[in-house]
Amino acid sequence: MKTLILIDIQYDFLPGGALEVKEGDQIIPVVNKIIKEFDLFVATQDWHPKDHKSFASNHSGKKEFDKIILRDQDQILWPDHCIQNSKGAEFHKDLDLTNVEAIIRKGMDTEIDSYSGFYDNGHLKSTGLAGFLRERDAVELYFCGLAADICVYFSIKDALKEGFKCYMIEDATKPWNPDDYNKVKSELKEKGCGFLLSEDL
Repeated sequence: MKTLILIDIQYDFLPGGALEVKEGDQIIPVVNKIIKEFDLFVATQDWHPKDHKSFASNHSGKKEFDKIILRDQDQILWPDHCIQNSKGAEFHKDLDLTNVEAIIRKGMDTEIDSYSGFYDNGHLKSTGLAGFLRERDAVELYFCGLAADICVYFSIKDALKEGFKCYMIEDATKPWNPDDYNKVKSELKEKGCGFLLSEDL
């Protein structure tokens, strides 16, 4: 089954948001156009409690984008973003979620961050996404969303480890840091991920 995995198209990752991805809103019409090409449609949603330890505001004397160790993992301290039930955590209003069959929420454990849609950053707890996809006989996973070099990247890495065939739709995603994206793209290619444009679907 051909499956589209939509990663975190939420207001806080869009222009004007707390952790905006430059030109992130430009992917929305692309995503809406390609939905019809897929048999199954799943979305992930960053969903943090206010006291999440990945937020710089919850560490005295620390600034945004400082680095610490959190649960034995390197952790960037982010601006407060995608707080549960906030406007910033909502999906963009123009995003067509009519046929989404599952929304996987992540980042809910205050003690550890969760970039991937499959596991937290320490691989201590599964979100259940891999099991859901297997139950639905999903084989080919196509990824889009925000940001290409962080949550999309980590989601694809985990999906490849889980044995899925993976593709990134490049014009349906944007990186937070373009330089980092070039590095992770090379890594994902080496691991077997394919890259294509929406027009190639």
